Amino acid sequence: MSTGATRVVRFTPFQRLLHLVMFVSFLGLASTGLPLLFSDSVLARSLARALGGIQTAGIAHRFFAFLMLTIFAVHVLELAWRIVVRREGGLLWGPSSLVPQPRDLLELRDHVKWFFGRGPRPLFDRYTYWEKFDYWAVFWGMFIIGGSGLLLWFPELFAEMVPGWVYNVALLVHGEEALLATGFIFTIHFFNSHFRPEKFPMDMVMFTGQVTEEELKHERPSEYARLVAEGRLDSKRAPAEPAWVSTAGRCIGALAVVVGLVLLVFIIRGVLHE
Repeated sequence: MSTGATRVVRFTPFQRLLHLVMFVSFLGLASTGLPLLFSDSVLARSLARALGGIQTAGIAHRFFAFLMLTIFAVHVLELAWRIVVRREGGLLWGPSSLVPQPRDLLELRDHVKWFFGRGPRPLFDRYTYWEKFDYWAVFWGMFIIGGSGLLLWFPELFAEMVPGWVYNVALLVHGEEALLATGFIFTIHFFNSHFRPEKFPMDMVMFTGQVTEEELKHERPSEYARLVAEGRLDSKRAPAEPAWVSTAGRCIGALAVVVGLVLLVFIIRGVLHE
């Protein structure tokens, strides 16, 4: 972003905090879980030793799991409060909703056509189809990975409710789904968020909460046009965040990307049994 450019607020400080805690807990889960998943690998044993041993990695894994479950619960409660108490129906449907809609399929089709030079770039609104996919993937992950993880975390508690073979399924599902999630985040999500030409080396919006007005007009022209038509663009304008916020965001983001890419190499080597 250029220093003098007009800023438009996209995310509140609370939303940015949720995202920060979410990705810290995710990186913590990946860093402590992969050594357990690939425990027969030499590289896994080295990583486990660096973390203080398998037992310590297991304790840390449960801590980060608790952190992620807590922040997910906070997010769901916030959504419920906004929908039920504040009556924000736009969260459930419409241009500002993260709920998948027919428009997303059309934008996916038009985006593919644009990739091959067969049409114009789609006029994206507040959320793109891939951002909605990323968002709902968290709910799927919390249900599948989180549910199986809780089953393995508290086996005595659930033993009175489920047969023994369920634990074997939970162990398999927990590891494979977690592997899929980490692989997706460290490749597709990283590319969409940071490595696209217009964003490289890093998209700062989840750290500063802001984009320039020109960025908004270029990347999400439908949202920009809607805000202008509704007379709400001025209310979204804000002074730039303090310089330390951008600096801290770049440092934290760069560290997260580096850790993610290192873990991606770890995953590839673990899958190949090298």
